[in-house]
Amino acid sequence: MNVFGKPRGKKYHTRTIEASTYEYDEKRLVVEGCLTDQRIQESYLGTGEKKEPGILHQMIIHLLVNKATLEIEDLHVEMPCVPRRECLETINSLEQVKGLRIAGGFTLKVKALVGRGQGCSHLVALLTAMSASAVQGYAAYKLQNPAGFSTEMGLLLEDTCWAWRAEGELIKALKERIKAKQHK
Repeated sequence: MNVFGKPRGKKYHTRTIEASTYEYDEKRLVVEGCLTDQRIQESYLGTGEKKEPGILHQMIIHLLVNKATLEIEDLHVEMPCVPRRECLETINSLEQVKGLRIAGGFTLKVKALVGRGQGCSHLVALLTAMSASAVQGYAAYKLQNPAGFSTEMGLLLEDTCWAWRAEGELIKALKERIKAKQHK
């Protein structure tokens, strides 16, 4: 395929992030995420050590999320593959996000708590990607029947994308429905 008018060159790196949402019990969902960085070519680490092609990072996060509030009740981190032993020192760095609600501002809160050298940037990248997936998983859970969409769920979507922007038609219509319900 041509990219920017030129065929693709040699591939060096691939990052994959996969997140899935599962039923846990009647009150909670589990959101599982995995980040994998794979080096395609032989390379060198910042310390000068030679690194053969293969997985450089693999990190897994399991979140236990309350269905009613989208609050993170518990979490578990696994780090099956890291480039340095020191990386494992950050395995508990996400403990601070327990109790946070996955809603607007979540990414900023996570970055303030564990970003910028306070934890593992790869875990932060995975967790923030998982938050958007958790909302989608929650929606998939709620929308298994036509009555699943509530006004509260709609407001959870506010400013998550262009279609659900605060000044957009979907949110305006939703807020009008809420007002109409309140006046009945």
